[in-house]
Amino acid sequence: MPLPSVIKLNHYVKRPYREVMLARKNILRRDKHICAYCGRGDLPLTIDHIMPKSQGGEDTWENLITACLPCNNKKGNQTPAQADMKLRFKPFKPSYVIFLVNTLNRIDENWKTFLFQS
Repeated sequence: MPLPSVIKLNHYVKRPYREVMLARKNILRRDKHICAYCGRGDLPLTIDHIMPKSQGGEDTWENLITACLPCNNKKGNQTPAQADMKLRFKPFKPSYVIFLVNTLNRIDENWKTFLFQS
């Protein structure tokens, strides 16, 4: 029996806004499992504070990035500017829908009009 890929609702029950939980695995997913400094993904990865905690850095989406062990050790307890290292991308807080899309790695073409409405 064929199943529809999209079902249109006549009545929607509003649910609370969902946020992506700040967790190691979610930071790795957001950064696509590559180092934010050198771009390598074939080495063991760690989570690095851009602004070190010792200098007032906090555990936020905008301050945490994925880094390989050599880059994390090179940067140490410094900011990227102090260590003369550049970030390949700016860290951001992902939206729930975009995060789901990146996790699933594909979107059914039939869903696009419903997911990305203004």
